Amino acid sequence: MLLALLVFSAMDATSKILVQDYSPIEVGWGRFFVNLLLLLPFALRHGAHPFRTATPLVQILRGFAMVGSGVFFMAALVTMPIPDATAVSFVSPFFVTALSIPILGERVGIRRWSAVAVGFIGILVIVQPGSATFNPTSLLPMASSFCFASGLVLTRRIRSGDSALTTLLYTCGVATLVMSAMVPFVWQPLTPAALARVTLMGCLSGVAQYFLLLGYQRAPASLLAPFSYVQIITSTFWGAVLFHTWPEPSTWVGSAIVVASGIYVLHRERVVKRP
Repeated sequence: MLLALLVFSAMDATSKILVQDYSPIEVGWGRFFVNLLLLLPFALRHGAHPFRTATPLVQILRGFAMVGSGVFFMAALVTMPIPDATAVSFVSPFFVTALSIPILGERVGIRRWSAVAVGFIGILVIVQPGSATFNPTSLLPMASSFCFASGLVLTRRIRSGDSALTTLLYTCGVATLVMSAMVPFVWQPLTPAALARVTLMGCLSGVAQYFLLLGYQRAPASLLAPFSYVQIITSTFWGAVLFHTWPEPSTWVGSAIVVASGIYVLHRERVVKRP
């Protein structure tokens, strides 16, 4: 899980560079298309039919969820610094906790719900709705987080039936098909440098998705989700090194509240599952 998040953070930094000149839809399409091309040789060597799945609908829905997650987050990066967008996206573990009930049948007690409520207060501190500094774009990482959380919970549903390769193929295949219908309306020719960055994004995406699947095939979603907070460190690093931006004080305060509540959710998860 930690390896996946480190690679995702590097991919976000590459996205931030690209969306300054290209549409998030075009950048997202390039990412998934390159990712799909990289997976095809592994699919051919797979032997059995790599697209055979016991849960085709779940796989397709996961693909749509990952499309929404990627496009919404890249759209936010057009104007938001990476650390700020990442901090708002920390709402994802709380969406995972909520979605685990109807989709996975997990039971969540009052203490974890209270931690979720505190976490949303932290998000409000970061976003500051109603203030003069409020940026409507900050809602985009929240939409991305909801889609990402949906994808993670759906990953838990398919963990025992399909291989990681099958899930990756469905995700990239669905994303490529969906975004291929939209990309002609926003297409701009890619420069050699942009093409190299898009290719890099596809490679990073494949590696990160693979590590993510391995993690969620081996542990409950509500247990792994709080580890996503490591991204505030990596996103701050990339923001400072590449874009010379630092999080505002409200972002640090809100992030601290969200991280503390997320850690408590993790603690309660362990207590509940303790024999």
